[in-house]
Amino acid sequence: MQTRALGSTGLSVTPLCHGTSPLGNFPAQYGYEVSEEQAVATILRVLEGPINFIDTSNNYFDAERRIGIALRERGGLPEGFVLGTKVDPEHGSTDLSGARARRSVQESLERLGQDRLQLVYIHDPEIHDFDEATGPGGVVEALVALQQEGLIDHIGVAGGPIDLMQRYVELDVFQAVISHNRFTLVDQSARPLIDQVAERRMAFVNGAPYGGGMLVKGPDAHPNYCYAPAAEATKDRVRAMERACAEHGVPLAAAALQFSLREPKVASTIVGMSTPERVEQTLALAAAEISPELWAQLDELAAPGRNGVEEAAAQTAS
Repeated sequence: MQTRALGSTGLSVTPLCHGTSPLGNFPAQYGYEVSEEQAVATILRVLEGPINFIDTSNNYFDAERRIGIALRERGGLPEGFVLGTKVDPEHGSTDLSGARARRSVQESLERLGQDRLQLVYIHDPEIHDFDEATGPGGVVEALVALQQEGLIDHIGVAGGPIDLMQRYVELDVFQAVISHNRFTLVDQSARPLIDQVAERRMAFVNGAPYGGGMLVKGPDAHPNYCYAPAAEATKDRVRAMERACAEHGVPLAAAALQFSLREPKVASTIVGMSTPERVEQTLALAAAEISPELWAQLDELAAPGRNGVEEAAAQTAS
């Protein structure tokens, strides 16, 4: 798997990134348990390659500690691997002050068994006040200081709303950005952010290429998109995508994943993988052959999402 530059960081990453949120054991969100043994086995499989990029977070429940166990078992992070995490409030709190950010980084260092962190993002900035986060004593100031102190190599921001993410990018202090659910076969509203990030030679990392599951299971089995009920117009578009993929013998999930992988301005695409078998399945989806004819059909069906996904509430009102 050929690597891509992670913006101007000097790091190179594979187009696929291992998302570790499911490995923290969060059945309320994912609907299944992940044991420590299963989580460690999955991480060890990823460390065998060809994927060289791992994404985690301070608040992915037990994920960081489990990654740390796997890294110790493996003898450390293999050369050429990139491990990114995120600063978060404590569970049950909304405090993401500069002081909390420092504690979050220290917790991550201890759990992961590292003496420094390669890449740390501000997580979910939409739940915090922008002026507080960017002002004196805020999380941005703290991450910049931690970078200057040598505890963090590179800093970034990982969130949802595109307009807010653009405000953070305009600060010109970050090296990487994660956006989720906004650059998929259904919704490409992240395009302005992608272009803005590229102009600043930052790295754009795309999360949730399956939209939370709809673009794997289909809208009849999984009627939610981005954790909320999808509009009928959205579900109809995905049904049409399912039919087109079936006619060409291609899994819908392969098309959804490769839609992100084929965008040259996307440095890497995060996919949550909770078993070693899921790693193999994801690699197979990434390698599936998709004809130009199918892409032409899918691109036409995807086009309405350039301005965002159809709103379920708007449809109900009409």
